[in-house]
Amino acid sequence: MRNRRDGPQSGSSPPILIGETVPQAQSAPSRDAKEKRRRAASRAGARTPRPRNAEASRTAILAAATAVFAEKGLGGARVDEIADRAGVNKALLYHYFGNKEALFVAVLEATYEGIRGAEAALELEALPPREAMTRLVDFTWNYYLEHPEFIHLVNSENLHRAVHLSRSEHLSELHHPLVERIREILKRGVATGHFRRSVDPVQLYITIASLGYFYLSNAHTLGVVFERDLLSARARGGRRRHIQEVVAGYLRPDGETEA
Repeated sequence: MRNRRDGPQSGSSPPILIGETVPQAQSAPSRDAKEKRRRAASRAGARTPRPRNAEASRTAILAAATAVFAEKGLGGARVDEIADRAGVNKALLYHYFGNKEALFVAVLEATYEGIRGAEAALELEALPPREAMTRLVDFTWNYYLEHPEFIHLVNSENLHRAVHLSRSEHLSELHHPLVERIREILKRGVATGHFRRSVDPVQLYITIASLGYFYLSNAHTLGVVFERDLLSARARGGRRRHIQEVVAGYLRPDGETEA
């Protein structure tokens, strides 16, 4: 007579049904496997870019775009190259600036902000009128020399008839203080008897800027035409003095013409 078992006996293993897979004990990962995973994670971490500060990323993009646009113009510049120089991906560039044309507008604005901010730092209002005007002329000349990208970018935008600059919402607020600053210097110069009356501050600034801008932006062609090295230290010094003499001569009261 068979022994009938109603269930597992105490201390015995549970019965195994036909077709049931016996679970295998999982072995602990080997040292080699652990080391491989550690190295893979390390390599992945090295490839993952570190989180960047938003303002730092935007500044890096603007700096890279300024260099590329100055070198190659709007048409020749490529977003891929700008992003690569900035150390960001194109998606981030588009996130901040929208498209290449909008980025070019931002570069132009930053370029003008640079020169206008540096002019404001001169504190011309604290100087006597003739000294203030001399300082402004020297500053403008030296700024063009030290920032050739300014000339290249403005030349590029002039080829496009300032269509991009006209989209700027901040341009007038950048230049209005400059005009008022020059107007005040002229007013003080008239009061002291050093400057002639009825000088248009905008016309005067265009003269100051063009006397340096035209010379430097055309120095290579003019140098060939007149067989001179117009960018030598001696030539640049002579040009600076010439600009000072032209502006000072125009502002002298004895140069005032009758209406």
